[in-house]
Amino acid sequence: MASTLDLTPRVSARGVGSNADTIVYGYTAAGSAFERATRPDYFGWLEHVRAAAGCTRPIRLAGQILTVDASTGRVLDQRHTDGMPDAAIYTACGNRRATVCPSCAHTYQRDAFQLLRAGLVGGKGVPETVASHPAVFATFTAPSFGPVHVRVVKRHTCGNRRRCDCRAEPCHARRDAGVCAHGRPAVCWARHESGDAVLGRPLCLDCYDHDHQVVWNLFSGELWHRTKQAAQRHLAKLARRRGIPRVEVVTASGNIRKVPPVRLSPGKVAELQARGAVHFHAIARLDGVEPADPDAIVPPPAGFTVADLVDALQHAAAQIAFHTPAHPDRPDGWPIAWGEQVDLRPISTTGEGEVTDGLVAGYLAKYATKSTEATGHTSTRLDAESIGDYADPDGDHTARLIDACWRIGRPTGTPVPLSERPRDPRPRPGFVDRWECPDCGTHTRYAACPVCVAERQASLDTESTKPANTNPYARLRRWAHMLGFGGHFLTKGRRYSVTFRLLRDSRVSFRRHEDQVHEHPAASGPPVDHHDDDTTLIVGTLTFAGVGWHTTGDALLANSAAAMARERRTTGREELAHELATTPAGTAPAAA
Repeated sequence: MASTLDLTPRVSARGVGSNADTIVYGYTAAGSAFERATRPDYFGWLEHVRAAAGCTRPIRLAGQILTVDASTGRVLDQRHTDGMPDAAIYTACGNRRATVCPSCAHTYQRDAFQLLRAGLVGGKGVPETVASHPAVFATFTAPSFGPVHVRVVKRHTCGNRRRCDCRAEPCHARRDAGVCAHGRPAVCWARHESGDAVLGRPLCLDCYDHDHQVVWNLFSGELWHRTKQAAQRHLAKLARRRGIPRVEVVTASGNIRKVPPVRLSPGKVAELQARGAVHFHAIARLDGVEPADPDAIVPPPAGFTVADLVDALQHAAAQIAFHTPAHPDRPDGWPIAWGEQVDLRPISTTGEGEVTDGLVAGYLAKYATKSTEATGHTSTRLDAESIGDYADPDGDHTARLIDACWRIGRPTGTPVPLSERPRDPRPRPGFVDRWECPDCGTHTRYAACPVCVAERQASLDTESTKPANTNPYARLRRWAHMLGFGGHFLTKGRRYSVTFRLLRDSRVSFRRHEDQVHEHPAASGPPVDHHDDDTTLIVGTLTFAGVGWHTTGDALLANSAAAMARERRTTGREELAHELATTPAGTAPAAA
């Protein structure tokens, strides 16, 4: 398996050379790798960096780690990074984007797969009874903002849609060779291939509504939120028409509240198309409500089927539409609604059928590690200094989208001068006649009630020092590098499945104890002392020391070792899967 390292150090903030120590080597990457490999502590260094070996830009931490007895406060163990290889602790960056760090993105993708699949078949703390709940794989697309080059295959004859080589239809066929208002052809007779670079590009850049698209990307999260609420209301009305009573549950404050007997547990992944518009792939699962435990995952009431869930989502997608707030460029706002292509398919958890739980979880987990790569644009967050390198009102499609984000997201209000702002009334110094505060009843001789003033000051201390921005379009500048989309690429309902944190904590706990079964007492001396995690605390006073490997040779060795380990694990899984598939029923495989 090839290494994930670029042998040439990068100049930008990414990669091996970012924020590295000022260590200068007069030889090549192979030379620095040879120098590291010939050191006597090479294998100790390799074990030390194993947690971040495959990362392209690991985080280096320096400081002290203490193991403290929780009951007595006594320090049981003390370690400092000065006594460790490279005087630092390496930890993976954890970036989910495959173009930034393939190794961390691979880990994120596998966690996303487990998280999404557990919500369909159970496991990881989710009851296995969810496999009997109605579930739907839904795809919500953006509307059209102008004609773009597309590849349409009406009849597939290929066996693998991912590598489809079927003959496509003409892109935009018309009887008359018409032209648009700007004199450009509005027809395209080409039959585009899968990897054609013009896919997603507008036929006419001047006719395309770039402003509407970036605003739609910005408010797509709100559209998804309203769609979930509309589907939930539709299911509640359906339960009421069928005579299913509402359920009484006890809230966290102790109050009794009546809720519908059925609820929606969704999980969705956002994907940016080649044209730069976001669309959502979602898993919608139908659950019931347990009065004694509102957080429990129980089956829906009898009579609710997949068809009811499909009808609810179709009704919500067709019904929900709204206008954005007024903008100086568009006083009436922009309309926000779903496109015409809304695909809803039932999910089979038995392994049979066209859409299975593993297929859906793998499909969504794949897009969880992607970003704007489909559009050909990859950059970090833009500011006033770097926006000129990417935004161009007369440039290509992506440059015009970024320019629209920066232009629409400009400040639209005029700040009031400081001299004209109202001032709070201030009491005169000194004492006054004794009086009673009408708000709290305090008797005082101060001009202002000290109790009310203290409460007001306490409330002011808890408020954010940064004033709230009343311009809803201001976020477009912050997310201009994402073409206006500022939401997370993978979100889920609280009751749908477990969390990423639970999966990461479980992996850390496993790695921390996986070698203890192989440790043996020394030939002469006391046995190895193990500390109980329930009675000890790990206290770390670590500070940020840098990003990246010290040398390109270190990155080459670490990445190569991690790639070999991944290849061994992949081979082991394939052999285990083959052995399980060929083992007769009722016989335990040797590898198990």
